[in-house]
Amino acid sequence: MMALASPSEIAPPPPPVPITSTGTGIANLPNQRHKIVAKNGANFTLMVCGESGVGKTTFVNTLFTSTIKEPKNLSKRRLRQPPPKTSQIQITRAELEEKMFKVKLTVIDTPGFGDYVNNRHSWIPIIDFIDDQHEKYMRQEQQPCRKGAVDMRVHACLYFIKPTGHTLTPLDIEVMKKLGSRVNLIPVIAKADTLTPSCLAKFKQNIRDVVTAQNIQLYSCPIESDDDSTTKRNVNIMTASPFAVIGSTQDVLTADGRKVKGREYSWGVAEVENDEHCDFRKLRSLLIRTHMLDLITTTEENHYENYRQAQMETRKFGSPRSQPSENAKFKEEEEVLRKRFTEQVKGEEARFRAWEQQLLSERDRLHKELESQSDKIKDIQSEIDNYYYSNQRDSPRTIRK
Repeated sequence: MMALASPSEIAPPPPPVPITSTGTGIANLPNQRHKIVAKNGANFTLMVCGESGVGKTTFVNTLFTSTIKEPKNLSKRRLRQPPPKTSQIQITRAELEEKMFKVKLTVIDTPGFGDYVNNRHSWIPIIDFIDDQHEKYMRQEQQPCRKGAVDMRVHACLYFIKPTGHTLTPLDIEVMKKLGSRVNLIPVIAKADTLTPSCLAKFKQNIRDVVTAQNIQLYSCPIESDDDSTTKRNVNIMTASPFAVIGSTQDVLTADGRKVKGREYSWGVAEVENDEHCDFRKLRSLLIRTHMLDLITTTEENHYENYRQAQMETRKFGSPRSQPSENAKFKEEEEVLRKRFTEQVKGEEARFRAWEQQLLSERDRLHKELESQSDKIKDIQSEIDNYYYSNQRDSPRTIRK
């Protein structure tokens, strides 16, 4: 009987031989793919993260030129109901259509983030939401029937930075570190019209320096391309990061009579779509016109695969799915309690050692005092014996008759 070769001994198949084919219709495959994509449309999930009042809602409505999210009346909200105690997640869905192509848009807002004196755990609901979407999608992939799977994975996260003119706050650094490893993070300077051009340029450079020093991962679109104009455009987009934007859904008249989206001031008009005023057009091009597919692909191939690989490495094959990782807040509280317990044990041990040393010292003192008292007793006893002996010797003897 002939022995079968082991898999390691089987030679790999030869590489395919390139064949130039003409007139077979292979070149029509991209057109077929285009028809399928155009028919199915696309899903795009955008998260906007930042403190209240930085213009997240206005920016989203300006970006898609429609009222995706209703503006909040802050004065009424303060009077009628108290603010939330922690960051919340608000989901807004919309369907956009342009030239017979539909995009199912999902906008994730994070009200309550960074609005308090103590924002120590304000980012936890945001991080948990991103991880939960990866987990839910991975569970759907493991089901026998995957038809109708819901994909809520976040494809891009716009982190809005307050226009302070200084640098990133410790909260910004901490949150951006955690977001950068999970999602395509894009930093955005809100309300750029409140800073002068020189202050804005310095503010941007300060943010870049902190991002480099803290090793924060930001989204970077592919720059190299076969087309020189495309490469130049991509470089122009990425050099603008962090993107300084102005949000406005109102039409205003400029000094030369043009009707534009912008904000009107006593010194003039800050135009939304003017590259000399802000980076809104570059950011819109990055998100919608040129790199939306790359954002979706990067989420699928990088961030989701990293999460899936990390989860599969910690789970045994064939065993029930392990519980998700503990909340970072609970981990931190557990670490604080463990540290406090350790310090208390060390304090009690030190107090016990001091008390033990004190007892040993007191015992030695008592022993010495006992020995001293014993010596004194012996001396007194010796004196008594000597006294009786001397009295007996000096007393007159009794004479018998």
